[in-house]
Amino acid sequence: MKTGCGAAVLLAAMLFGIASAQEAALPLKEQNELLVQDIKRVHELTEKQAAEVRTIFSRSRFIGQGNPAVTRHPLSTKQCLGSLNKSSIEYANPEFERVCGAKYMSPLYDPATETMDEADACIDQFEFPNIPCSYPVVWVRASEAAAFCEATGKRLCDAHEWEGACAGALLEPDYRFDLAKDVAPGDAVSRMRRVHNAAQEGNQLWSYGREYRTGVCAAASAKSPSCDGGGWAACGSNTYPAGSFPECRSELGVYDLHGNAAEHMNLPLDESQMASRGSRKLGHTEMKGSWFIFDRYKAHEDYCRWRAPYWHGGRVMAPDSHHNYHLGFRCCKTVEPAREAGDRPQGGLLQPAIPTACHDHQ
Repeated sequence: MKTGCGAAVLLAAMLFGIASAQEAALPLKEQNELLVQDIKRVHELTEKQAAEVRTIFSRSRFIGQGNPAVTRHPLSTKQCLGSLNKSSIEYANPEFERVCGAKYMSPLYDPATETMDEADACIDQFEFPNIPCSYPVVWVRASEAAAFCEATGKRLCDAHEWEGACAGALLEPDYRFDLAKDVAPGDAVSRMRRVHNAAQEGNQLWSYGREYRTGVCAAASAKSPSCDGGGWAACGSNTYPAGSFPECRSELGVYDLHGNAAEHMNLPLDESQMASRGSRKLGHTEMKGSWFIFDRYKAHEDYCRWRAPYWHGGRVMAPDSHHNYHLGFRCCKTVEPAREAGDRPQGGLLQPAIPTACHDHQ
């Protein structure tokens, strides 16, 4: 029975329309409509879900894969698909899909103490729209990111979930909620951040290893010549197609956590704001990762468990939360662990098998 390659060919066919649209620099509205159709097909959304995604796009003059007038992607979707095909790389993972119940998601767990089947959450393998070789959606506010996640049957990730996905082990939440009591949000974030980051000194790592390396992730692009700030008209979202750097992955099989687009996450300031425990009111904004120029200009730290200052901080669900040309997001999903003996993997821990080659299996 043949597996893998057929899926790659199908994905290439699914992406043909949006690839042509992006490279022809169609107006944003037309690009977004094709993107909605692609999201619906790839992620098997219902008509209602697709309509909700379309509505979120339509409410903004900015959300999309960058301002078509100034965005200049360094690599095309077709080039990305061709490169993956040439290297026989297939991102689909049936075991991940079995655990997560969705395409292109990775289970979150601690391989030192758990099996993959004991994961109770999953995270998108790529930045939204979470489709290999599609560009990240940017110019999205945190509140809009949360809405996109909910519309597609997921949720925004808590900060510690993103950090675990990057570091290759989901650890217990370490939020010092006691430090956030009776102080302003900015002060709370500063206090909690200081303690958290101090604990990571000497244990810094990136998704691909212990040292920062150039050329591994989607971080060698450049800002638009006209971009001296963050304006829509001047700053192109000069990102790479998702997954075009296969080595930029964590031990849990999550990609593009460094470079491409920075990502909105939820930072809870008390337990009632934890998305991972069912909160829908959520907490405050946290920016994760880095963006597409970092090999040329490292503007800040971007190791896995680093927490950022309260940049453009505010409540996640605030209607005017921050957005810009290099800021996107990815989603998480709460799942029911398959802990029954018959569902557990045999022979110990299951390790992510991504990327995989298109081999024939008998």
